[in-house]
Amino acid sequence: MIPSYANFGGKIHGGILLSLMDKVAYACSSKHSGTYCVTVSVDKVEFLQPVEVGELVSMHASVNYVGRTSLIVGIRVEAQNVKSGTIKHTNSSYFTMVAKGEDDKPTEVPPLILQNKEDVRRFIEAMRMKEIKQQVKAQMDDARSQIEVDAAHVVLKNERCIIDY
Repeated sequence: MIPSYANFGGKIHGGILLSLMDKVAYACSSKHSGTYCVTVSVDKVEFLQPVEVGELVSMHASVNYVGRTSLIVGIRVEAQNVKSGTIKHTNSSYFTMVAKGEDDKPTEVPPLILQNKEDVRRFIEAMRMKEIKQQVKAQMDDARSQIEVDAAHVVLKNERCIIDY
């Protein structure tokens, strides 16, 4: 990681890492699908430890789940201090990708061959995470549809905001 990637705090900017992770998710999903893939969502981005200028960053990606046209790619980011050799886990994330055909429409992807218990665990974990994500989306949509602004003074009574209209 080079100095121009640093944020105002002197650490590597999270946006730089996300951009690199997106490229890795593209490469991983496209390799599996044999076609162009696009990012649909990024879930569970966790910045566990900062990445320092001068560290070598490695990104380990795997296709954890495939649907008919979508893939979930898990990415683990590690940073190595070149002087000490110390390696630290800095980020983890899950990218949902969709395969695109020549007509730019979603296209079917090959099934995922699960070769060991770890592959099976990741596939089942991704299935569960997908179900939870759908439930949360439904709850969020429901919460948005039930907002009553006229009752805001009651709902926001103990919050750190001032209604000024």
